[in-house]
Amino acid sequence: MMMTMEGVAVKLPSYSFPIIRSPARCVTRNFRPFSISASTLKEGHPAAPSAPPASLSLGHLTRPDFPILHQEVNGSRLVYLDNAATSQKPTAVIRALQNYYESYNSNVHRGIHYLSARATEEYELARKKVSNFINASDSREIVFTRNATEAINLVAYTWGLQNIKPDDEILLTVAEHHSAIVPWQLVAQKTGAVLKFVELNGDEVPDVDNLKDMLSRKTKLVVVHHVSNVLGSVLPMKDIVVCAHDVGAKVLVDACQSVPHMVVDVQNLNADFLVASSHKMCGPTGVGFLYGKSDLLSAMPPFLGGGEMISDVFLDHSTYAEPPSRFEAGTPAIGEAIGLGAAIDYLSGLGMQKIHDYEIFLAKYLYDSLSSVPNIHIYGPVPSNHVSRAALCSFNINNIHPTDLATYLDQQHGVAIRSGHHCAQPLHRHLGVSASARASLHFYNTVEDIDDFIRALNDTVSFFNSFK
Repeated sequence: MMMTMEGVAVKLPSYSFPIIRSPARCVTRNFRPFSISASTLKEGHPAAPSAPPASLSLGHLTRPDFPILHQEVNGSRLVYLDNAATSQKPTAVIRALQNYYESYNSNVHRGIHYLSARATEEYELARKKVSNFINASDSREIVFTRNATEAINLVAYTWGLQNIKPDDEILLTVAEHHSAIVPWQLVAQKTGAVLKFVELNGDEVPDVDNLKDMLSRKTKLVVVHHVSNVLGSVLPMKDIVVCAHDVGAKVLVDACQSVPHMVVDVQNLNADFLVASSHKMCGPTGVGFLYGKSDLLSAMPPFLGGGEMISDVFLDHSTYAEPPSRFEAGTPAIGEAIGLGAAIDYLSGLGMQKIHDYEIFLAKYLYDSLSSVPNIHIYGPVPSNHVSRAALCSFNINNIHPTDLATYLDQQHGVAIRSGHHCAQPLHRHLGVSASARASLHFYNTVEDIDDFIRALNDTVSFFNSFK
C-alpha cells in the first residue's frame, strides 16, 4: 500500500561543503558530448582545472575527471543518479586499462618474458591495493572474482557445502540482495539447512535486536549487507559480528554499497568474509573480490578446477595451490583487476573519509528535497542527528508506476535513475510494493544534480497527474 509523506521544508544543514548555485549551473548546462582520443588519455583530461577554486564542493572538484558526465542526453544535461547500480569511471582508470592493453598485455604467473612479468607484477600489485584499502592483514586474503555475486557463490560452494549440515541455520535479512539469498537457498537445498530471515523494524531498517535474538548455537552463518541498496540504511556491522561470533557463527558481509562510499576496515569489523564489486568503486566491470580470513580460505576446497589453481596434476588426482591461487582458476580478468587498482588509487587520493562526509551531506539534502514532493513515500530510515543514511533514496509516488517516472525523467530531462525491484524482490514484497524508483549518488554528484532531479521529478508528476 502506498503511503503519503507530508512535505517538509528543505533546510541545508550546517556543513563545511559550500553550495554553488546559479554560476555553477550555468556552466554545467553547457556541457556537450565529446570523444576521447588515445592521445587525450595519455595526456590526461583536458578539462581538468589545474587550480580549482577552494570554494568548490567535492562533486564539482571531481566531475572533470569523469568524461561520461559531460554530455547531453535527450537534449538535456546528463544527471546520472544510478550509482548504486554502477559507478562512472575516472580518466585514470580508463587510462590504466588502455595502458595495459597497449603496453604489456600478457598472461600472468605463467611466463618469464618481460610482458608477462610486468602483467604479473601489476596484477599482484592490484591485489595489494585492495588488501590495503580494506585493511586486510595479508594480500593473500584477497581473491579476485568476476563480481561480488561470484564471490558469494565461492563461499557458498566451498565453505558452505563443507561446513553446513542438516538443521544448521543460516541467518539473513529480508533486505538482502538476490545474490546474497539465492546461493544460500541452493546450499540449504543440498544440505538440509534452514534459512531464517530478520524482518524490518518500524523505521524500515532490518531489526538488529531481532537478529541478535534469533542467533543460537544452530546458527552457522550470518549473511548481511553493510548498507542496503534499497533502504539506504547502514547496519552496525561490528556489533553484529561480535554477537554472531559469541554463538560460534561466521559472518559474510555484503559490502558492495559500503566499500565505495566509506572507510571499511575488515580487521576492525572482524568479519570472516566480505565481498565487493569493482564496478561500484569507479573501477571496471567484470572483476570483484572476496576477502576471507586466512585460516578459513586455507581450509576451503577449490571452487573451480583448471589451470592456475593447482600444485600438481596427475591422471588420477591433483593437488591444489594455496589461496588465493586455489580460487582463481584459468586466466583472470587481468586488465580489469589492474583497473580496479587504479580506481583504488583514485579513491584513496581523495580520501574515503572525505568522500563519506560529503555523501552524508548529499544524502540528507536528497532526502529532504524528495520529501517536498507531494504524495511520495521514501523507504528506509528518516535521517537525523543519530541516524545516517547512504546517499540513495528508493521511493514511490501514489498512482504513478516507478518505471513511468524513470522513463519520462530520462526522455524529457536527461535524468538517469533506476526503477524496478533492484534485485530485492523479497524486500519489496515486505514493503507491500512490487517495485520502486531509486536515485543514488556518488561523490561526483552535486547539489545542482539533486535540484535538477527534483525539478524534473515535479514536472514528471505533473505530466502524469494531468491525465487523471
